[in-house]
Amino acid sequence: MDPAVVDLSRLQFALTALYHFLFVPLTLGLSFMLVIMESIYVMTKRPIWRTITRFWGTLFGINFVLGVATGITMEFQFGMNWSYYSHYVGDIFGAPLAIEGLMAFFLEATFVGLMFFGWDKLSRVGHLFVTFMVALGTNLSALWILVANGWMQNPIGAAFNTDTMRMEVESFREVLFNPVAQAKFVHTVSAGYVIAAAFVLGVSAFYLLKGKYPGVAKRSMTVAAAFGLASSLSVVVLGDESGYALTDNQKMKLAALEAMWETEPAPAGLAAFGIPSMADRKTHYEVKIPYVLGLIATRSLDKPVEGIFELVAKAEDRIESGVIAYGAVEALKVNPNDMAARATFEQHRRDLGYGLLLKRHIADPRQASPELIKQTAWDVVPPVPVMFWAFRVMAGIGFLMILLFATAFVLVTLRKHQTKWFLVLAVAAIPLPWIAAEMGWVLAEVGRQPWAVEGVLPTFLGASSLTVPQLLISIAVFTLLYGALAVVEVGLILKTIKRGPYALHDPAPDGSPEPEAAVA
Repeated sequence: MDPAVVDLSRLQFALTALYHFLFVPLTLGLSFMLVIMESIYVMTKRPIWRTITRFWGTLFGINFVLGVATGITMEFQFGMNWSYYSHYVGDIFGAPLAIEGLMAFFLEATFVGLMFFGWDKLSRVGHLFVTFMVALGTNLSALWILVANGWMQNPIGAAFNTDTMRMEVESFREVLFNPVAQAKFVHTVSAGYVIAAAFVLGVSAFYLLKGKYPGVAKRSMTVAAAFGLASSLSVVVLGDESGYALTDNQKMKLAALEAMWETEPAPAGLAAFGIPSMADRKTHYEVKIPYVLGLIATRSLDKPVEGIFELVAKAEDRIESGVIAYGAVEALKVNPNDMAARATFEQHRRDLGYGLLLKRHIADPRQASPELIKQTAWDVVPPVPVMFWAFRVMAGIGFLMILLFATAFVLVTLRKHQTKWFLVLAVAAIPLPWIAAEMGWVLAEVGRQPWAVEGVLPTFLGASSLTVPQLLISIAVFTLLYGALAVVEVGLILKTIKRGPYALHDPAPDGSPEPEAAVA
């Protein structure tokens, strides 16, 4: 496989995934914020809460459409750009995607129209139920996508079948309850809730700065402050759980994001700052916070955390074992009844993927020299500087969000919604959680390299047999199309915000910007 084809295929998927993930978190969070706002309307029967719900529902709808459109494009890429990946692990990876389409997406599609057009046709409780079902469907979509992605990070419940030469499901229960998938789901949806809360908080602050729609803005800010504080705290707690999951399942990712070249003796410290270098394989100017990494990664103060050098040495042993497994597979291709080859494969099956890493350098892994095996063992190390800084940007913004929402919660509790310095800060902070979410995606996906499926299938083997010109043309088309869609999305959102919450719903009978009856 031409390395340029693999790199361009990765670039195309990364661009479309990062773009798609701009819409998904806001959809996840806004859906449940709509449920909260409409629940208040149902309980109080105050018209202003209906207006609030419909306004934020309109913004949800704009974002929802773009999220669906970009998500469908991504799924097609599995068959078009990653055809061998789809062939090799499609039995496992395809099942959660199919369930997501049949259960979660259809659930959203069934109820989303009722949510937008059923305000005057359904009872208050009936419409609240519809809104809740949309929120449930949206979050179930995330669950099944992250079950699929979690399996790529920690491929349990499946095994290589020497008869079909593919990975196949052994236990769907293990795939579904994969600890990595569960940790990723709760962490990802909590991040989405933070994004939505920051968006509502920022737009509400903008209205208050402009002196517009104070009744809507203050109430929206109150909901955003409480929802955002709970969500930002849960992101940190659940991020800690994700770190603990890495200790058992993705030790190299943990070592890379800490730029930890040597095994860290107990109690392991967390690097607060450093300049990691892949060239000399060390971290310069490192500053560590004692004990923290040990508590996060091992839940103890007496266990070491393995470093990159030790993990590379283990990878070298696994590559040697994988070469034996590869040889057994080749023998079984010739004679499926070769019991000796089958027994050899069973002994070394867990390392087959490591043997396949050699195919990047040599056609037949069995011909690899000891020097090539040593060199290939370093392929399992992801780009350490990218990992190191992506994690620190993500974590730093996470703590800033806690501070932001804690301040907001105190101010709205004291009914000081119009504190000007905070309103300016809230507007400026709108992009921050999106940046953190994108860095989280980079951390998860770049940190898995060189694997498409951790320890099972190297990324370079999963790509389709495309040409460089085909990929360059498709990347250019995607960039232009998605750029145009971004302009449309942002334009529609800004136009809706500018027109205000009373532009389409519950207009003031006297033309005033905010009806007194609604504010009361």
